[in-house]
Amino acid sequence: MNYNKPQRTEKIIQFGEGNFLRGFVDWILQTLNKTTNFNGSAVVVQPIENGMCDMLSSQDCVYNLVMRGLKDGKSVQEIETIDSISRTVNPYADYDAYISLAHNKDARFVVSNTTESGIAYNDDDDLLMTPPTSFPAKVTALLLERYKLGYDGFIFLPCELIDKNGETLKSIILKYADRWQLGDAFKKWVNEKNIFCNTLVDRIVTGYPKDEKFDLPFDDKMIDTCEIFHLWVIEGPKSILSEIPFDKCGLNIIITDNLENYRTRKVRILNGAHTAMIPYALLSGVETVGECMKNETISNYINSCVFDEIIPTLDLPEEELNQYAKDVFERFNNPFIRHACASIALNSVSKFKVRVLPSILEFEKRFGKLPEKLLFSFAKLIDFYKTDMTNDAPEICEFMKKSSVSEILANTSLWDADLSHLCEGVEKYIGKETYNS
Repeated sequence: MNYNKPQRTEKIIQFGEGNFLRGFVDWILQTLNKTTNFNGSAVVVQPIENGMCDMLSSQDCVYNLVMRGLKDGKSVQEIETIDSISRTVNPYADYDAYISLAHNKDARFVVSNTTESGIAYNDDDDLLMTPPTSFPAKVTALLLERYKLGYDGFIFLPCELIDKNGETLKSIILKYADRWQLGDAFKKWVNEKNIFCNTLVDRIVTGYPKDEKFDLPFDDKMIDTCEIFHLWVIEGPKSILSEIPFDKCGLNIIITDNLENYRTRKVRILNGAHTAMIPYALLSGVETVGECMKNETISNYINSCVFDEIIPTLDLPEEELNQYAKDVFERFNNPFIRHACASIALNSVSKFKVRVLPSILEFEKRFGKLPEKLLFSFAKLIDFYKTDMTNDAPEICEFMKKSSVSEILANTSLWDADLSHLCEGVEKYIGKETYNS
């Protein structure tokens, strides 16, 4: 491989070498280095025993990212060579190399994507293990080494898709500190010399394009693909911008003291649109999100759901909400991503409770009437569960299939509330093939 890789200061410790971090965080670092004086790189830690660090290292940690999708209604494809990773460390092969990362005073940020189950406590982990099994236990060991050196700690920017990911990581680290009897002084240092940010990430990273060829500058076995859209909301102090100038690189990165409104926006608009649309689509014989957008009836319906009934229940500025919704529908129309409706339909009842039901109840609360289009989506959910197309817990499928609308809506174990007052509104749409206002 013939590539002149720049040498930069290692400022980020990155847990994870998978598609998402390479298509999101490492691309952001690449942009920071191009547009600001950040001049930083990430050293990648392999968080599990079997990973891709050897393959990444064989290419000197350089790879190509293909970003493609719709931008202002036009098909766009951009290919960028990413050289923002300095090296990799496998704690399972060289634990000393891992622990020595604590000795680098320039290392100020820890980013991670260890899957939703990665930020979890493991009672079997022990400080004498090299390495401990769980990601938080590995971090606790690294922090202990850092503490012994008398250095300041890190700014944590976890990307795992769980609520309050930074706070959860911190609480588990403190739990290990208690269990391993690391002392009150260490716990005080964790609390006072480290910053644990909650974050929200949003980008579809589709990974290695197995059946496609691209004109690349070198043979690349680590090529990554993703959509054009990106969003990183970081709940933390503005002071971090003095160390990592996210505000000067022109990217969609938001530093806020409360990301809850942004999380609600994503769950209600993006995820809510999916969940409101998918049962209706599958009942209509439509198989992908892209096909939904090409189907005029379904497309008009879900547009109306979002702009007429979901956005009015949210508290961010209307212009900002409208732009986010437009971006969402442009993403749904992305010709390079085949998003199967059947995969989105997994566990639709619990998804509806979190993603759509709050919009129904909030609309009713704010406007004193029920949102008819979202009631239609509730009816299509029930119709869908009367078929054999569902993929959910057997007991939920059986109950939904055999029960009446009134029994389903009254089931507090499904919805955390008795929804009997919605019965008349939902029943009138049961069995209807289309929504008519």
